[in-house]
Amino acid sequence: MIQAIGLTSSPRKELPPAVDDVSFEAHAGRVTALLGAPGAGKTTVLDLMLELQRGRGITYFRGRPLHRIAHPAREVGVLLGDVPGHPGRTVRGHLRMLCAAAGVPARRADEVLEAVELVSLRDERLGTLSRSMDRRLGLACALLPDPHTLVLDEPARGLPAAENRWLYGMLRAHAAQGGTVLCTTADPKEAARIADHVVTLEQGKVVADQEAADFARTRLRPRVAVRSPHAARLSALLAQEARAAQRSVEVVRESGNRLCVYGSTCADVGEIAFRNGIVVHQLADETGDLGPSAGATDRTAGERAPSADGPNAADSPAPSDGPALGQARASARAPATALAGADTSVPADDAAPADAEPLSPTPHPPTITSATDAPEAPERSAAEDTRPAPRLRSRNTGRAGSGPELPPAITVRPAARPLRPLRYEIRRASGIRTGYAVGVGVLVVSAVMAVLLARVGHTPQPRLLVAWPRELPLPPAALGAGLLGALAFGDEFRHPALAADRGTVPRRLGLLTAKLLVASATALLLAVLTVACDAEVLYLLYGREIVEVPADWLPLSAGWFGLVTGCACAGVLAAGVFRSTTAGLAAVVAVPLLVVPLVREVTDAPSVRTPVPLSARWREGAPLWWPFGGERHLDAALRLVAQPVGGALALSLAVLLCAYVFTGLRSRVR
Repeated sequence: MIQAIGLTSSPRKELPPAVDDVSFEAHAGRVTALLGAPGAGKTTVLDLMLELQRGRGITYFRGRPLHRIAHPAREVGVLLGDVPGHPGRTVRGHLRMLCAAAGVPARRADEVLEAVELVSLRDERLGTLSRSMDRRLGLACALLPDPHTLVLDEPARGLPAAENRWLYGMLRAHAAQGGTVLCTTADPKEAARIADHVVTLEQGKVVADQEAADFARTRLRPRVAVRSPHAARLSALLAQEARAAQRSVEVVRESGNRLCVYGSTCADVGEIAFRNGIVVHQLADETGDLGPSAGATDRTAGERAPSADGPNAADSPAPSDGPALGQARASARAPATALAGADTSVPADDAAPADAEPLSPTPHPPTITSATDAPEAPERSAAEDTRPAPRLRSRNTGRAGSGPELPPAITVRPAARPLRPLRYEIRRASGIRTGYAVGVGVLVVSAVMAVLLARVGHTPQPRLLVAWPRELPLPPAALGAGLLGALAFGDEFRHPALAADRGTVPRRLGLLTAKLLVASATALLLAVLTVACDAEVLYLLYGREIVEVPADWLPLSAGWFGLVTGCACAGVLAAGVFRSTTAGLAAVVAVPLLVVPLVREVTDAPSVRTPVPLSARWREGAPLWWPFGGERHLDAALRLVAQPVGGALALSLAVLLCAYVFTGLRSRVR
């Protein structure tokens, strides 16, 4: 179950907080709807519950706050909007990638695809899915780790009626298996139809906490929808007949020629129109809404709920708050340790009324006059009088006054790291066509440039095999490796599938290490394929003598692999720091254009003393000899780094790594 206690958002300068002291409960095996008009604070409540924004209060998911749960995705499945996946990734590939992030077997992707009836679309790209299919995919992503609780923000918004029924049928099935479902909606009739329990929000505060049956009785009432070109005349005749028969009938004139008649039937309205010769274009039964202010009257037992069944029907009292909400409100002002022995029993009635579904898609009527005529300061019931006094808050600061202690502060929970980062990164990189297109483009451009350089002549063989003219700062393979490395983080920030609930990428060393390993392996493969393709093309066109293996092939190969791998790592780190693929590629190009001249200027400056090679000093100072000629390999590596390009690349990698670690620590401190 879910226990939300004292949720209060941070004050907004001169404005009151968007959410103020919201407390409610959502029990297992039931669907709870959070109802409110746009701007009532529904999304803010969910963000506070999921610890996605700062404020005050606490939310328990089966007795534990979310930051105390080791793997939150396995406890709470979240759907807060559209699926932010890469549009070029397939449906099955996207779910398999998230399986690696959640630490579940890959076969779970096929299971949820079958559950949400997307098996026939598993090879479709995300960018081609309709809104209905995208919402099904979002539900599949939420169900992937098999969570106990589902939290959804207006899941049926913009869906057709058939998809709406299917979606809420899935939520009902999850609740029937013992799960907890909490969803938001702005339609009262939809809330009464799909939920077992309805919590109504108005201007950031809870104004009603009711069972679905009580909500439908107090917030919804039947009406007759009439369309006629003589709506004004028919309205006057209906009012005249009601006064003559001493019946309680209310006629609401809406836009155009539409009337909403409360307290009457289709037969009575049709007979009056027929007797007076009035043409009627529409005559249908509907379920109307009393407006948001009607829910506020349900907070006290002394209020009377208006009814359209007659003048005596209004004498029945509206239901007061249930015991669960009263206990939650009392717990919001008590220490958090008092929740251990709280009674969380709820009524067993969970059936929504069947007549709550509208028969025709008509707009809601304006606020009913009888509902707004209720007194502003009704007498409180004995149950409300025993509740603790509300906290005193300052209008500007929002801090507590002399009242009880404030609820604990809510800090933003860091994004969860992928449980299998290497497997996640491999599936992320191989699941889209961009990497393959970049690789093929690099091979083609390198082969063409190698042929042109061989035709012109005057190009050394090492540069000829890697297609690196002196006029370019980097060869095509190095630029391609840098672009692939930049895409590793750039696509994550553009399509944040790993942390869809907050739209960012977790800065974890495990994820960074996985991206560096995959980018380095891809760069090495690209470097080998580039040299092999260039050598094969040159051999076919110009013969064997142009592709003979040079004597110093080992240091040349080490320098080539180091250059391509360094560019890939620089692209990964720069894109992670600046959160952009373009910035990552720009950092790779800036190394030879800006950093190399700076390093060359420093190294070419005159020196009084000649430095002794580090390998020689290490050999002289170390007590043991290097095994297998290790000093030669160390000397070759140091000579490689001592070159202007190698030194500039090593310096750039060190700076970018420090910047990445600094930005990660800064976000944690914040």
